[in-house]
Amino acid sequence: MLTLDPNIPDPDGFYDELLKVHDGMSELESMALNARLILILANQIGNRDQLRAALKVASETTKS
Repeated sequence: MLTLDPNIPDPDGFYDELLKVHDGMSELESMALNARLILILANQIGNRDQLRAALKVASETTKS
């Protein structure tokens, strides 16, 4: 089961940090950073069923 409700302290502060780390990057650099971050966090989770569920939720929310 995925946790979809906010689950980190100060989520707005984290979002601000996430935006700041992209400051000054080109679009390609920013996309590469996001890809590395996704792989690092996926490794931290380590559970293929959870990762598969996250992929499903993410892909469903991007379709209009």
